[in-house]
Amino acid sequence: MAPFPRNNAMSHTPPYGTGDASYQAAGGIDGLHRLVDDFYRLMEERPEAAALRALHPADLSAARDKLACFLSGWLGGPRLFAEKYGSISIPAFHAQWPIDQALAESWLSCMAGAIALQGYTPAFADYLLTQLRVPAERSVQASQNRHRKETPT
Repeated sequence: MAPFPRNNAMSHTPPYGTGDASYQAAGGIDGLHRLVDDFYRLMEERPEAAALRALHPADLSAARDKLACFLSGWLGGPRLFAEKYGSISIPAFHAQWPIDQALAESWLSCMAGAIALQGYTPAFADYLLTQLRVPAERSVQASQNRHRKETPT
């Protein structure tokens, strides 16, 4: 999970997470749209993702656009989500649903499958999936905090 491309030649590519290096490694906005399209296709196709799919509206157009726009800014590219939709806190937004570890793992599994279809370098694929675990875990925590049933005293 090194932040640098795995090759023996000296590279002037900045490490992922620096500037727009991650955004560029993902193929810019066009690459992110491909990633998001594959992600949602896998979510719809995989029986094990049925509970995750059920949390989404029938028409995924808005979700696709929002995720691609979010990833753009999150990976150091243009802050398209903020420009189109305003600011967002991923954990706070997702806390409205009862998201548990199983749903987060389902989301990450679909994303891992989509990442594998992109032809990213192994270093970037590892980096991206590792980074995506952070908002997934924070969303679980925020959801559990919101949906925790208080124990009567």
